[in-house]
Amino acid sequence: MALIKEVRGHAPKFGNNCFLADNATVVGEVTMGDNCTVWFNAVVRGDVHSITIGNNTNIQDGAVIHCTYQKAKTVIGNNVSIAHNAIVHGCTVEDDVLIGMGAIVMDDAVIGSNSVIAAGAVILPGTKVEPGSVYAGVPAKRVKDTGEEMKAVIQRTARNYPMYAEWFKQ
Repeated sequence: MALIKEVRGHAPKFGNNCFLADNATVVGEVTMGDNCTVWFNAVVRGDVHSITIGNNTNIQDGAVIHCTYQKAKTVIGNNVSIAHNAIVHGCTVEDDVLIGMGAIVMDDAVIGSNSVIAAGAVILPGTKVEPGSVYAGVPAKRVKDTGEEMKAVIQRTARNYPMYAEWFKQ
């Protein structure tokens, strides 16, 4: 069973039909929308500031979602996929975004809607990613527009994760 823990008087709140893998951790001031999934070894740690997650968002295996004490909360929109071993810290991720495997998004960054952060990319503090952009590299830079094919990948990934979660409920 997932570790769900109250911290400093704040207990996580979950929308309808959320899935938490057996060893996922969700603690503190976390509010999660409907049809969200938090996968194996993922950590959503709202101990030092708030974390708000929209609907149909998936936080894949080993990902870490955190924030900065008294400085930077984390806000994640709808239909967001945060891939394996990514770190999302004290930032805003708008709707319909894919954060690639091992990517790092740092404090006060804003990831615009319909964007992709490539695997392994590092989004530096305060970076503003334009909607509909692909960012890659260390530090990450804009490399191209998202395009229709990439937008389809963003939507398909967000749509598939609730389906995968159903396999584990059987």
